[in-house]
Amino acid sequence: MKVLAVVGNRPQFVKAAPLSVALRDAGIAEVVVHTGQHWDPELSAVFFDDLGLHEPDVELDLRTADVDALTPAVTELVRSTQPDAVLVYGDTNSTLAGARAGAESGTPVVHVEAGLRSGDLSMPEERNRIEVDRIATLLLCPDERSAETLATEGVPGRAVVVGDVMADAVRLFAPLARERVQPPLPPGSYVVATLHREANVHGPRLARIVSGLNRLEEPVVFPAHPRTRATLEREHIEVAPHVVLTEPLGYLVFASTASQARVIVTDSGGLQKEAYWYGVPCVTARPSTEWTDTVATGANVLVDDDPDALVAAVAAARFPADAPALYGDGHAAERIAEAVRTL
Repeated sequence: MKVLAVVGNRPQFVKAAPLSVALRDAGIAEVVVHTGQHWDPELSAVFFDDLGLHEPDVELDLRTADVDALTPAVTELVRSTQPDAVLVYGDTNSTLAGARAGAESGTPVVHVEAGLRSGDLSMPEERNRIEVDRIATLLLCPDERSAETLATEGVPGRAVVVGDVMADAVRLFAPLARERVQPPLPPGSYVVATLHREANVHGPRLARIVSGLNRLEEPVVFPAHPRTRATLEREHIEVAPHVVLTEPLGYLVFASTASQARVIVTDSGGLQKEAYWYGVPCVTARPSTEWTDTVATGANVLVDDDPDALVAAVAAARFPADAPALYGDGHAAERIAEAVRTL
């Protein structure tokens, strides 16, 4: 059996790492294609160096997030490699392009992280999730809630609850990161901030969120996504001296830094989960989240772009002592490989 795995950004590389091992162990051949949706070396190539992963089998190097530009190239690759399935991760435009390519070529689509919903259709990611789930033949869900969502929506594919493969990556790589890399400040003495969502990199929203970061009492480590930095510079949004603006960090450096922060402020879906698994409280600069259980437990607080709410939430942030295990046991990859093998 052979699968074509489509990846396009760093969170998908994280998810792909443990799953590639599990697919190999299950006797499934994998062709990994990197669309080039993220092409900044600190967001892509260096990642493979960090984790010692083999390079993708195919690099399309498209350097775009435009679904209409991504889809034809992936479709041609599906037709030329003739896989038994196209495997896609999460909710990016590369995910949607891979799913459309599978559908156009008549190849079954496997969606890792299926069934998630934030309820916010203004987010491109939410629209991508819905369309990919309607296309997918096999829908691999991180939890029962996601499977119930798919059943309610009446999607035609088969849903299987496997847990979250990101938990596998955290289990494998977080200890390695802390062993290899010292954080920039004493553990528990600083805040980590990341902002990259399309809605948040426009001037007014970004300015409001940054004004909240500027008012925090603790040092803030702020690795800036390239488009976030571009907006900061274009809109002349100033950061306070205690907000340390850096280039994007390599995966192990970032994992060590984030896992030893006192609080994480983010708009990233993946980092909300990682914060939970790290045991670090999270403040999310979005009006909604697909990871609603992290909010229900009190480990994550939604503040949208309200600077006052952000400051108050960071000051009050504590990780709940009785937080339950969420999104699997760190062995989703083996379950995914078995589900794919019996497709």
